Amino acid sequence: MFDEKDKIFMEEALKEAFKAFEEEEVPVGAVVVSPNGEIIGRGRNQILKQNDPTAHAEILAIKEACQRVGNFRLLGCKVYVTLEPCPMCAYALVLARIEELIFATKDEKTGACISLYQITNDPRLNHRIKVREGLLQEKAAELLRSFFKAKRETTK
Repeated sequence: MFDEKDKIFMEEALKEAFKAFEEEEVPVGAVVVSPNGEIIGRGRNQILKQNDPTAHAEILAIKEACQRVGNFRLLGCKVYVTLEPCPMCAYALVLARIEELIFATKDEKTGACISLYQITNDPRLNHRIKVREGLLQEKAAELLRSFFKAKRETTK
């Protein structure tokens, strides 16, 4: 289901998530990969740092990729992200015409690709995205668990 290139790109997304963790942001990371296999966008959650509720990993990675390509459509591109995208990010992926989304772990509370909604495959929209899940799931889930455990301990 996943090949070695998929693992390499998800590891890159995990590196971004670790950076977010170190910055005390929710540890989510994303990369956009061009059709020729080059990373053209990177992002990690920076909501607190930018004081911006839209500064999610996926949004920042998409913005960087669009600037690099010079187009708001990222035709043929894949996105690797450590957590299932929320509704805002899922629709941004649709608008960017992402070909494929690979995410590590589900988000049962706000996931908008499989868990709560299926925005990326909604037949009412004019673009649908191939979605695969579970690549390096345990690494991503453990990073999130560690982050929220530490947050709970500091608020006691």
